[in-house]
Amino acid sequence: MAGHIHNPVLTGFHPDPSIVLAGDHYYLATSTFEWFPGVPVHRSADLVDWEPIGHILDSPDLLDLRGVADSAGVWAPSLSYHDGQFWLVHSIVRTVASPYKDVDNYLITAPSIQGPWSEPVYLNSSGFDASLFHDDDGRKWLVSMEWDHRAGHNSFAGIVLQEYDHTARALTGRARTVLRQDTLIEGPNLYRRDGWYYLMLAEGGTGWNHGILMARSRTLAGPYEVDPAGSLLTTRNDPDHPLQKAGHGELVRTPEGEWYLAHLASRPVATPEGPRCTLGRETCLQRVVWTEDGWLRLAHGGHLPQVDVVAPSSARPGPAQALSGTDDFDGPVLDTRRWSTLRTPADPSWLSLTERPGWLRLRGGRSPHSRFGQSLVAQRLRSADSMATVVLDYAPAHFSQFAGLICWYDTSTHYYLRVTHDEDRGRVLGIVLTDDGVYEELTESELAVDDWPVMHLRARITGAALRFSASPDGRDWLDVGPVLDASRLSDDYGSLLRFTGAFVGLCAHDLSGTGTTADFDRFELRSL
Repeated sequence: MAGHIHNPVLTGFHPDPSIVLAGDHYYLATSTFEWFPGVPVHRSADLVDWEPIGHILDSPDLLDLRGVADSAGVWAPSLSYHDGQFWLVHSIVRTVASPYKDVDNYLITAPSIQGPWSEPVYLNSSGFDASLFHDDDGRKWLVSMEWDHRAGHNSFAGIVLQEYDHTARALTGRARTVLRQDTLIEGPNLYRRDGWYYLMLAEGGTGWNHGILMARSRTLAGPYEVDPAGSLLTTRNDPDHPLQKAGHGELVRTPEGEWYLAHLASRPVATPEGPRCTLGRETCLQRVVWTEDGWLRLAHGGHLPQVDVVAPSSARPGPAQALSGTDDFDGPVLDTRRWSTLRTPADPSWLSLTERPGWLRLRGGRSPHSRFGQSLVAQRLRSADSMATVVLDYAPAHFSQFAGLICWYDTSTHYYLRVTHDEDRGRVLGIVLTDDGVYEELTESELAVDDWPVMHLRARITGAALRFSASPDGRDWLDVGPVLDASRLSDDYGSLLRFTGAFVGLCAHDLSGTGTTADFDRFELRSL
């Protein structure tokens, strides 16, 4: 729609958006949890068209995720621009599904969004979702939620404020709790406007009850008054709305004085067990306005997000800058704007684009259940109706060696169309899966492919249905196994809290430790 922002502006797994205007461009940063590199950044000149420009936490010096739990890792980065430089506060959570969180908060700075980024400054470990507020008097304040692990206490113990001394590279003074609620509040961001300090809060948890709540005070330390109108944004009372789980936001002001809210939301697919969001939490934008009595409201009224939103008055939408899901592997290095890896960066010890030019070579690593040393590269699923294809050239010699195409949520839930070696039949192709931690092999549907020159692999996802197929030539396709439940690749399935989204990827495993290689060509992930 010309002159409009169409939501979500970042499709697929892009949660916890942080937005800032610096110079002539807006920048959006989002969470990445256990995926590497961390914190992707998208850029726009008009809030309408967004292009990926790389990641902030893109080196082991900035990000070490070895061994972190599924859905732990990088939570809720907060990006700001002040004093002529970019500031990024981010949480690294190492424990989930526990009374404890084991969270560390860090700050890094850079003169450009492209870096170089400074050495991380450790801030504290009291809670997650921290952000930095730059006050008009030049002082800086860290604001975060506080986590309380004790039985019988609200785990979300309140919003805490503490001054940050950038010269000393440390927090200073006493930490003060400025707001407590009986409800769940997190993701705080501070703003100052017309003599008021405003707290923007994520409320209700990041699931179906999610929302955004505002509070304000005449003084930085409070007391803060919660907006008497309730949630600024939520879909908790409208289960049919196309943008569910709406919440966790940040504000940006255009040069013309218009205000926009970046927030997350999810688009469910229907299943017999209820709605599930395979695409994870995505990034959306809403236009907001200030009332005469100083409260923030959605410009279109009410508290429900819009799919199509009026763009800034100065916006001149151009062609979309979306990155293609197709990769012929003709470049010398992996394009990390497109591809992600688990917990550690792609390096020559397990990935090469030069050993066999035009092919991606993966050296077999640890098992799909490992949090260390997996040889896996993947792309976000961006549409609930998608198809992925790839060519695999692979000659395993032992049952402990396998490689192929994987539809991934995390180590506890994934579907894997893999080639391995059978002592009697030679090379075989079949499905192994892990369903909420339970491993299964669909051996009855295995194909003998010892005489195939290469293997063309395909995954087709249509809403809640996933169908694998294979071909020796890319023309005549054979279905492999039954129709599988793609909706299990979502936050809304399983026995543990989960916060990411579905990926489709390529992987090679060698449990013998010999590092047998698998070669891949012409990967394509496209919307249907």
